[in-house]
Amino acid sequence: MGTNMEMETDLQRACRMLTEHKATCAFVLGELVYISKERGVQPLLVCYDEKKMSAGFSAADKVVGKAAAFLYVLLGAKELYADVVSRPALAVLEQYGIKVSYGELTDAIRNRTNTGFCPMETAVLAIDKPSEALAAIRKTRAALQKDSLMKEN
Repeated sequence: MGTNMEMETDLQRACRMLTEHKATCAFVLGELVYISKERGVQPLLVCYDEKKMSAGFSAADKVVGKAAAFLYVLLGAKELYADVVSRPALAVLEQYGIKVSYGELTDAIRNRTNTGFCPMETAVLAIDKPSEALAAIRKTRAALQKDSLMKEN
């Protein structure tokens, strides 16, 4: 039995691409596709800053915390599948009418060394406006980049 590409939804294509390309996130809107292997919120910021996707896209993502959820709101995502989503992220996505499906629901996203919470999740925990979240994400990212440069020298 062959697969009929016309029957595959944008969300199904995004999920397939996430797996096939071993990506961290994949966005699909018809013929428009954005795939990234970068970690954290970086691919979402690039997509936002460089206007790589139009509103109404479907996305598949490995991990979605509250910071990423706010970025999906700002990007204009229509629907999203996440392998792992945090409860605060789910609340933001639902508040802004983004249809969500997921593999695992967790209380919070852990940091990469599993020694505490994700710094991005922590940065936006008390924030409830996407524009304020974007400012907090950029500030936290700059501080983390500066910190990692200090450790390298």
